[in-house]
Amino acid sequence: MGNALRIARKEFAGFFSSPTAFIFLGAFLAVTLFIFFWVETFFARNIADVRPLFEWMPLLLIFLVAAITMRMWSEERRAGTLEFLLTTPVKSYQFVLGKFFACLALVAVALLLTLPLSLTVSLVGPLDWGPVFGGYLATLFLAAAYAAIGLFVSARSPNQIISLILTAVVCGFFYLLGSDALTGLFGNRVSEFLKLLGSGSRFDSITRGVIDLRDLYYYLSLVGVFLSLNVFALEWLRWAGNPSNTHHRRWGWVTGLLVANFLAANLWLAPLGWVRADVTQGNIYSISEATRSYLAQLREPMLIRGYFSAQTHPLLAPLVPRLRDLLEEYGVAGEGQVRVEFIDPQAHPELEQEANEKYGIQPVPFQFASKYQASVVNSYFNILIQYGDQYEVLGFQDLIEIKVQSETDLDVELRNPEYDITQAIKKVLYAYQGASELFENIPHPVSFKGYISADEKLPEVLQSLRQDLEVLLDELREESGGKMTVDIRDPDAEGGALAEQIRSEFGFRPMAASLLDANTFWFYMTLEGEGRTIQVPLPENYEKAGLERSIDAALKRFSRGFLKTVALHTPPSTPSLPQFGMAGGGKRFNWLRDTLAEEHNVTAADLKNGQVPSDTDLLLLVAPDTLDEKQLFAVDQFLMRGGTLVLATAPFDIDTQETLAASKHDSGLKDWLAHHGLQLGEQMVLDPQNAAFPIPVDRQVGGFVVQETQLVDYPYFIDIRNDGMSQEGDITAGLNQVTMTWASPITMDEQKNQGRQVTRLLESSDQSWTSDSLNIQPDFRAHPQLGFPIGGEQGRQLLGVMVEGRFDSFFKDKPSPLATVEEEADPDNEETAAGAEESESKNPENEETPEPVITRVIERSPESSRILLFASNSFLTDEMLDLAAAGLGTRYLKPVELVENAIDWSLEEEGLLAIRGRAQFSRTLAPLGRDAQMFWEYLNYGLALFGLLLVWLLRRQVNQQARRRYAAVLGTAK
Repeated sequence: MGNALRIARKEFAGFFSSPTAFIFLGAFLAVTLFIFFWVETFFARNIADVRPLFEWMPLLLIFLVAAITMRMWSEERRAGTLEFLLTTPVKSYQFVLGKFFACLALVAVALLLTLPLSLTVSLVGPLDWGPVFGGYLATLFLAAAYAAIGLFVSARSPNQIISLILTAVVCGFFYLLGSDALTGLFGNRVSEFLKLLGSGSRFDSITRGVIDLRDLYYYLSLVGVFLSLNVFALEWLRWAGNPSNTHHRRWGWVTGLLVANFLAANLWLAPLGWVRADVTQGNIYSISEATRSYLAQLREPMLIRGYFSAQTHPLLAPLVPRLRDLLEEYGVAGEGQVRVEFIDPQAHPELEQEANEKYGIQPVPFQFASKYQASVVNSYFNILIQYGDQYEVLGFQDLIEIKVQSETDLDVELRNPEYDITQAIKKVLYAYQGASELFENIPHPVSFKGYISADEKLPEVLQSLRQDLEVLLDELREESGGKMTVDIRDPDAEGGALAEQIRSEFGFRPMAASLLDANTFWFYMTLEGEGRTIQVPLPENYEKAGLERSIDAALKRFSRGFLKTVALHTPPSTPSLPQFGMAGGGKRFNWLRDTLAEEHNVTAADLKNGQVPSDTDLLLLVAPDTLDEKQLFAVDQFLMRGGTLVLATAPFDIDTQETLAASKHDSGLKDWLAHHGLQLGEQMVLDPQNAAFPIPVDRQVGGFVVQETQLVDYPYFIDIRNDGMSQEGDITAGLNQVTMTWASPITMDEQKNQGRQVTRLLESSDQSWTSDSLNIQPDFRAHPQLGFPIGGEQGRQLLGVMVEGRFDSFFKDKPSPLATVEEEADPDNEETAAGAEESESKNPENEETPEPVITRVIERSPESSRILLFASNSFLTDEMLDLAAAGLGTRYLKPVELVENAIDWSLEEEGLLAIRGRAQFSRTLAPLGRDAQMFWEYLNYGLALFGLLLVWLLRRQVNQQARRRYAAVLGTAK
């Protein structure tokens, strides 16, 4: 290698001996920066990655490498020095390797000068360095393949211009093989084969952050093939004019065998899909441990079938091979329990009929325009996950994410395929297990404890319920196989010691059949296991079926094998009737509801009966509106039973229909929250670190006022980044950004929260301030910078908090709100008594009397109770999510993901937390003003010039040292 390295140094130095090198490098940098900031509109794209740098690299390298290699052998032939080189004792392959290394070093210098772009992105956003490393590695390997091609062409051409053109043509041919322009003309199978041959398609795979040995070897095989042909071409020139002999034929056979072996090794490596490294942060293109944990729970075979048409939309076609690779990994990770199939339904009529009739899978008509015509293709792009009799179907809407740059510029990517597929697997797995034995998925013993009075003290309806309870417990105890124990005691026995214990520990107090009934009794139930205590509520109708549902729901909270139930309370809304010209009213939460339903059982809860549905695992209140006393009691008692309450509320409501306006809002929770040490300020938070919002802005035109909609930075849209998110726990895992709209500050009462664990989940920046003004329309004429006056006191404001621990009931020492008006009436009132007698006389004897209302108030919660409070009424509404999506050009569900994380963490279903936030376009840039954007852009221009100047200075210093060294040698010789 000594000769090869000396030749490489000589060629490298010769390249910089003239201004040509700096012209080429300057042109390369200029084109790269122009594409990055102008063509790909980096700041408008608003994604913290360097894909715009590498997307054009396969094309830019064609011309850069062709310009570098065109003179390597052609100049030797033109100058007549090639014959001299071939007669030296240096081997031909040493010359070839030396020139090859010199070309690669020149490309490395050019790439090194682009490094400031990556550093810039890392300073203005959460850059994942894995794809950056993969991009530079792929560029070097691609440049090596192009350099080998260019050297071979240069060796066969006596003219530099012809060498330049032929090199560009040959390299362009390899790039074209895998390009969408060619693969779009064929079906999936042919397209995938062509992508295996294309230099650009292989490049895209590595720049995603997946370093696959097959892709790297593809480039090495091209290097080996064309360097071998280069050596053979030089030997051929050495033999010019000599008759053919055995030595020449031997060279031909050896070269042919080398070329054949380099190419054949690609076929040998093709099946080895596991020989790869995922260098992305969080390994987003690899099967995670969360997925493997769900697959390990399979007890029967699971079918994962991909329905992909041979002809599909050109933007979807490149995604099919990636889904195939991912699904095949599921098959490997399933260890024989997962069967993966891929079919083209249009080629298998019987399977297409099954897909249509059994699974509801229908082809989607995609309309697209090619160069010559507009056409419509009916295509399948679906994934079926089936386990037992349960199945889920994912369509292209579930799998892809679209980034809109303009009406004609769309970036289509797989959204988060592992999360989407694993979420569907979890749903069918849990749904199937939910129909099986209850105790199979509870790994630890469970103890049922009943605190129930003697029968003579119980009302008649509860005496019957107790008998049903004993029958039900006997059945469950037998079904549990020894996992469940039962302990029922009378709290009033033995002097009432147990009564005092449960009163202080759980906040239980005696019940009554009505407010005026002096007879009190006990009827409380709990389930205990693995250090947790879950209180079982009384069924609403006091029947065995309701009791069984309550106990089953409590048991399922100990299990990881069942879908959890989330009770969702939202304000009422009126549906839109466009056919009658009527727009819908009220807030809508369809994105939230539909997203939660993908992973949980979601039930609507209006709470008007004073109770939370008995099977509820978590209660989610979003923008509650004037809760009455019964609704508040339901919320309070759910918390007292050890439940988790997630709240999204604020003292202000926002109207965006006619004009942008704020008004006071009463949730009915103010006093209740204050009782628990949480207060929402009567102000809204403004932050210079904010997200864009489409605002109607007045513009003066020739004395007239024109109103137009502009996307402006809006301080009420608080952009919370990592420094404003809690780093404790997993609630904010995978979230690097979330927008809180029109949020209010939360104040904690430290005295009331003593002994509880308080976690500050979300905070605004340290430059934020608060305002109690209801005017939320920006005025850029009066306040050009932000549209609003900046407050005097600036600092971080708490916008999201979790409090965990023991809480005292808001209704402690108060009568239960569930008592009816008639029960609260004065019995001494003659009119009331007369009315009661008249009512009784009208009721036939055979008519059933209404069930008595059992009044009970749990006064204290267990340590496991939690309140999660987010101080905004609007950040989860469909309208706000759509507005944020309009600003970003892609689907925006970060607030929903935050709530999903909070739910999963609270229910101890943390499997999907680690992979939920890994969407393709989730890494957004930090909020930057126009001046800041121009600063970073022009800084990169300056750094590029500085890099060229630095290379020139280094080259000048090397030349001066060489001259001094030669002068010293000459002086010694004299």
